[in-house]
Amino acid sequence: MKTYGSAVWQGGLKDGKGAISTRSGALSEYPYGFAARFEGKPGTNPEELIGAAHAGCFTMALSLILGEAGLTAERMETKADVTLEKQGDGFAITAVHLTLKAKIPGADQAKFEELTGKAKAGCPVSKLLKAEITLDATLEA
Repeated sequence: MKTYGSAVWQGGLKDGKGAISTRSGALSEYPYGFAARFEGKPGTNPEELIGAAHAGCFTMALSLILGEAGLTAERMETKADVTLEKQGDGFAITAVHLTLKAKIPGADQAKFEELTGKAKAGCPVSKLLKAEITLDATLEA
């Protein structure tokens, strides 16, 4: 499978503006830029998109792993906090912290921790990132 995202940019770094699109159309010329990335202004940024991709990928991977263990989640909600830090002359994504809240009938804590660890290590987005990836997973009753 291959898919794509695309970006268009006009202008300089701080005064320029861009638009991000996805093959599916989920994002179509959605604005992004310096102000959205570093100043909290409206629009998206690459780190936010990586966070959404990582949260989605991890949660889907966990669904697969749960199914292989004979379990099905009633509900899973994952947040991925992405850390962008200055390093030398540039910036780097240095960490991603996943926070999962899950309701999985029939799962005990030990099995839950084993399976979430497998999903964290095995999801394709985790494999792509060189950043430290941590996880807090809560199994709800």
